[in-house]
Amino acid sequence: MTSEQYPKNYLYKRIVQAKLFIDQNYADKIDIDNISDEAYFSKFHFIRLFKKIYGKTPHQYLSAVRIQNAIRLLQANHPVTDVCYAVGFESLSSFGSLFKRVVGSTPSGFLEAQQQRKMQVQNKPFRFIPGCFAHQFGWHKK
Repeated sequence: MTSEQYPKNYLYKRIVQAKLFIDQNYADKIDIDNISDEAYFSKFHFIRLFKKIYGKTPHQYLSAVRIQNAIRLLQANHPVTDVCYAVGFESLSSFGSLFKRVVGSTPSGFLEAQQQRKMQVQNKPFRFIPGCFAHQFGWHKK
């Protein structure tokens, strides 16, 4: 290994360590200071490196992880207020506005749509089977 490769690998390892810290602690009250400390960088240097590697700032990545987990919890039929606090938001309004900006609907609208879809699947399950799959097994209409 050349002397130029070692520092880069070491830097990447520390950035990945910080990303894993975000993935594991997204629901806690963490900020850029906590995350950059995990990687042993100054916060400004850390933000530049993180964005260069992942294409997002650490804050953008943290928000994305929180929204992804919120979607998962809403799909499991958890109440919006519980989901908001479970994924690390401190305010329903900030959670709702970010969720709507990312997903395209409010958390309550998303939850309602998920509940309606589950009811439709229960009532008419064959509508949700792809036509090619149904045809392969002889389930298509004649």
